[in-house]
Amino acid sequence: MLLRSWLVLSALLFTGHTLADNDAIAPEAATGYRASPLVRAESSMVVSANPYASRAGQAVLADGGSAVDAMIAVQSVLALVEPQSSGIGGGAFLVHWHAGQQQLTTLDGRETAPLAAGPSLFLDEQGQPLTFFDAVVGGRSVGTPGTVQLLWEAHQRFGTLPWRQLFMPAIELALRGFEVSPRLSRLIEGDREYLSRDPEAKAYFFHKDGRALQPGEQKTNPALAAILTRISIEGPSAFYQGDTPRAIVDKVRNAPRPGTLALADFADYRVKERPAVCAPYRQYQICGMGPPSSGAVTLGQILGILSHFKLSTLGPNTPESWRLVADASRLAFADRALYLADSDFVPVPVAGLLDPEYLAGRARLLSQTNTALPEVHPGLPPRVNRRPAPDQSIEFPSTSHISIRDAAGNALSMTSTIESGFGSRLMVQGFLLNNELTDFSFVPEQDGRPVANRVAPGKRPRSSMAPTIVLHNNQPLLIIGSPGGSRIIGYVLQSLLNVLDWGMDIQEAIHQPHILHRGEKLEIERGPLGQALLPAMNQLGFDSQLTELNSGTHAIMITPAGLTASADPRREGVALGH
Repeated sequence: MLLRSWLVLSALLFTGHTLADNDAIAPEAATGYRASPLVRAESSMVVSANPYASRAGQAVLADGGSAVDAMIAVQSVLALVEPQSSGIGGGAFLVHWHAGQQQLTTLDGRETAPLAAGPSLFLDEQGQPLTFFDAVVGGRSVGTPGTVQLLWEAHQRFGTLPWRQLFMPAIELALRGFEVSPRLSRLIEGDREYLSRDPEAKAYFFHKDGRALQPGEQKTNPALAAILTRISIEGPSAFYQGDTPRAIVDKVRNAPRPGTLALADFADYRVKERPAVCAPYRQYQICGMGPPSSGAVTLGQILGILSHFKLSTLGPNTPESWRLVADASRLAFADRALYLADSDFVPVPVAGLLDPEYLAGRARLLSQTNTALPEVHPGLPPRVNRRPAPDQSIEFPSTSHISIRDAAGNALSMTSTIESGFGSRLMVQGFLLNNELTDFSFVPEQDGRPVANRVAPGKRPRSSMAPTIVLHNNQPLLIIGSPGGSRIIGYVLQSLLNVLDWGMDIQEAIHQPHILHRGEKLEIERGPLGQALLPAMNQLGFDSQLTELNSGTHAIMITPAGLTASADPRREGVALGH
């Protein structure tokens, strides 16, 4: 039944047929990207980064599958058609709402450092930190993948359709071939130098004459089909035991800048359920993943500071609004760099960082001036006696996001990644391995103080991924998230403000030109609004720049009238309802 639905839906999309309710096309975004429609549905919706993946999820929902069933189908297809961003060689965070139990569950499928890794992992022979790409490309950056185990754990708890069925769309596509998108072709060409270093990756992404895969080409991946078939039959043991981990370990240990990944790391890997972090904002609860993710805590801090100001009266395009947002973000990112890391290894003061009185004190800093804060420092939240050293880890924008709601009212927000584009550039059995370990601080200590996000055996690197479910009256209102490295927090923040303070529908919210601050520069997306805002923000004292801000925000809004959703126009995703 599932495979038949999948083939029918694929045929409809290939011939340009869509439901009438989905035909309305929004005006062109102010950023100049193609507009993505506001999609409406009565009961279920899937939004992902690629049309093939969204169709696979839609087919599962049409067959009565749960949100988690649809997510598994979506993620396995993304491993094929969007290999640069996520896949079975990486990790993920899942935020899940169970309608029947009225309960949020968050599952941590983040990659772990090998048991043989130590704090000097990314230091050279002289004790100096490696350059970013020297650290990324090769085996040293590869952590134990967690995505397959996360899919299994989620299905055991929340799945309804048989596990084996959910991989059929990806296996079918891998054997029959998918159409290479212009974006994938462009990214392959742009990464030619690094992708060409691994023979398996080079053979997959480039023709024998050296040309990168071209837009519109049909590309098969029988090696990926084979491992997905084994996973569909055997479960996660197909990935964590036997030939596949041996092949991964062999590739990592014999790669340039070899790593220390071992079979024991695969045997020891576990998905962890962690307490959801929910922070109040006006009449809403903004809920997401706790440490080792910094997403929910940092969002909660920024919104907690902004709750002391009437943004709704200032509007979305005024310098004063963005002064407040930018400086609230600077304060939160200063705390993030100091305190946030894997809470299994270091004490993370989540309650103190979100303490209302502490955030009120941070907000007073913004009230005492009408220009940019001249300096920003980490605060000292309640019950913290000793500060760790600040972390300067780099996070490059890759990753993928999935938002789904099923007919039973279950909802999920999942962000998955292999870290930077094309990960470590090492390919095994048709999939790329992550470079997640470069999310750790390269420098383990400063002035004798340890960095909270330093490398340690079995530790999970800090992340900015921010899969989010917004609750109103204890019911899901928004299901949202984005890729984008450390910019993820700013992308999700702005969309939340656009909806919750400025009354935009979800399509308008996602299409707005981005403005964000991660602690160094105020980044403004190129376009008419950016050109107009730049001189005003510079006059307020910000170090501002116009730049490309290539988010991939995917969101669903739940209203009494039904569901509305939109995909980010900056990438190639689509929203599909049922």
